Amino acid sequence: MSIFVKRKSRDQETNPQKSDAYGGLHQRAEREFKRQFFALLLVIITWSLAMGWLLALVTNAQSATPTAEIGTVDVVPAQYQLGQELYLENCSTCHIALPPAVFPTQTWKNLLEDSQHYGAQLKPLVDPPRILVWKYLLTFSRVKLNDEETPYRLSNSRYFKALHPGVNLPRPVEIGSCLSCHPSASDYNFRRLSREWEN
Repeated sequence: MSIFVKRKSRDQETNPQKSDAYGGLHQRAEREFKRQFFALLLVIITWSLAMGWLLALVTNAQSATPTAEIGTVDVVPAQYQLGQELYLENCSTCHIALPPAVFPTQTWKNLLEDSQHYGAQLKPLVDPPRILVWKYLLTFSRVKLNDEETPYRLSNSRYFKALHPGVNLPRPVEIGSCLSCHPSASDYNFRRLSREWEN
């Protein structure tokens, strides 16, 4: 028998009031512990259910947007959306804005730095809009191969050709040509195709 049990038995024999008080305190402490435990368990379950419900809402909202309505070739995360908006604001006023993936990163870098834009003099973008546009283009463009020349025309872009296998592209390929197969290209929607290409 341990010393603690012996002492408790001795205390109960010598002082029964003290032993009842101890027992009452012990029972109250046990009840308080159980109450706190169940309260904590209830909070955890409620939190888990709320988080599951929110995740289900978010997942359903994302899956409810059909791919055809997304518009661009790539789904753009929130941190690049302002850059995309600035890109469209600055580029689609004069011509159809192209998805960044049709040219390598180096092409976009050179186009952003040069005020001569295919024979037209442009007012260059300044920071911070230029930085936001650059981050968008950098993220969604492709890497140029070491032995590849930097293309400035769609007909010279290896990736543009890879995106259009088996398509008889007009000569020369012009940005306006996109509308014949991509009727919503002027709205930056290259997913929607004309009827002849949908099948």
